[in-house]
Amino acid sequence: MLGKGTWLVVGALVLAWMVLSGPSAPSGALDAGSAPAKPTRKAVPNRVMTWNLCNPCETGNDDRAAEIATYAPQVVGLQEACVGDVEKIRDYLENLHGLVYHVEYGPVLKSWGRCGGAPWNPGGYGEAILSAAPMTDVVAREYPDGGSEDRGYMEVTTTVGGRKVRLLNTHLAERRQEAVRAEQVGVLAAEVARYDRAIVIGDFNAVPYASELAPMWKLAADADPECHPSRSGPCEPTTDWQSKFDYVFLRDVAPLSQHVRPTAVSDHHLVYADLSLTARP
Repeated sequence: MLGKGTWLVVGALVLAWMVLSGPSAPSGALDAGSAPAKPTRKAVPNRVMTWNLCNPCETGNDDRAAEIATYAPQVVGLQEACVGDVEKIRDYLENLHGLVYHVEYGPVLKSWGRCGGAPWNPGGYGEAILSAAPMTDVVAREYPDGGSEDRGYMEVTTTVGGRKVRLLNTHLAERRQEAVRAEQVGVLAAEVARYDRAIVIGDFNAVPYASELAPMWKLAADADPECHPSRSGPCEPTTDWQSKFDYVFLRDVAPLSQHVRPTAVSDHHLVYADLSLTARP
């Protein structure tokens, strides 16, 4: 016969085994090794954003993702974007903020200094588009003359506000290179003119009344209805140096509202617009 002390030891061992093994799960219950589903958010379906990330800048990609997630656009066009950074931004958007995006890239050069990577395999640098809806018919092209640095544009067909639309994202030559930008705008405008309906976003490195932007103004309007190619126009600045360089141009798309949001993680502000693709502009 076992003594009282022995039974106490046996009872303790049985209790420990039950705790470690866990109770039997009822039918349909979550397995012990299953992870809970990640929470997801929906992007604002009619919202598009443009943002020059600033590169090189001492900025964490988690901070960049947090800025984008604050406004949860359906589509965001990025400039000065490294492929590796955009991959991390996309992952942070999904894993930290529950926003799932497709991504397409339009690199115009390989830059170890800007984007890291191995010296013999540097990272791609240029434009990128993140879209909550799938993208098709992707085109990425460099301008014949980039100026002091290679520049280009990319375009996709995606869904905004429940409608298919052609969306173009660009980054024009740096400041004080007006003649180069004029040639680039000519190339871009010829491409935009092919589409009856289009959204053109990006960093144009030119104020609204700059002569090189005239071909774009003939084809499209700013998402801010008050902003026109006039020196006296009330166009809200989009950079830390109080110039409007970043645009959401609309061709046969009606604006509902546009917003400019300064951010501590870039020298360009976030610019986003809510649009109607059913109303006439």
